[in-house]
Amino acid sequence: MTMNLFSLVKFGFPLALALVSLHTAAHGDSKNMPIGQVGNPDQIQRRIEIDMQDNMRFTPDSIKVKQGDTVLFVIQNSGSVKHEFVLGHPKELLAHNEFMKTHPDMEHDEDNMVTVQPGATAELIWQFTSSGTVYFACLQPGHYDAGMKGQIAVRQVARKNSAKPH
Repeated sequence: MTMNLFSLVKFGFPLALALVSLHTAAHGDSKNMPIGQVGNPDQIQRRIEIDMQDNMRFTPDSIKVKQGDTVLFVIQNSGSVKHEFVLGHPKELLAHNEFMKTHPDMEHDEDNMVTVQPGATAELIWQFTSSGTVYFACLQPGHYDAGMKGQIAVRQVARKNSAKPH
């Protein structure tokens, strides 16, 4: 069956648009995320070490930070298979996890994630600009479903009252 130009435009364009939309939903726009933004290396306030293991767990899997903190995550893969550390919200992580099931060899180049080979260490610098809960997960096929996820509680910092007494 040959495809003429009309068929290509009629079916190919909507298919390409759907794939781009799925990719954007799965990956998001790392420059404008409600979970925060890329941190400035000169403004690091905390260093948090995270270990990824082949039992599909992060250690620690629960972290507390303050809103506005810039954190250096030092992520060690002590396992024998490739793992990832991906920051996001559950809906985004779940969508990306589903996308990864059909694209298991995809390499990532987003600011909110790192892929770490076995025995290697990677760093990610992140500033938490909003209070609430930020989640992290490994989205290598099967890892998220096996429970390789955690959360970061971002505590709101009380603002100092700038009004002067009368």
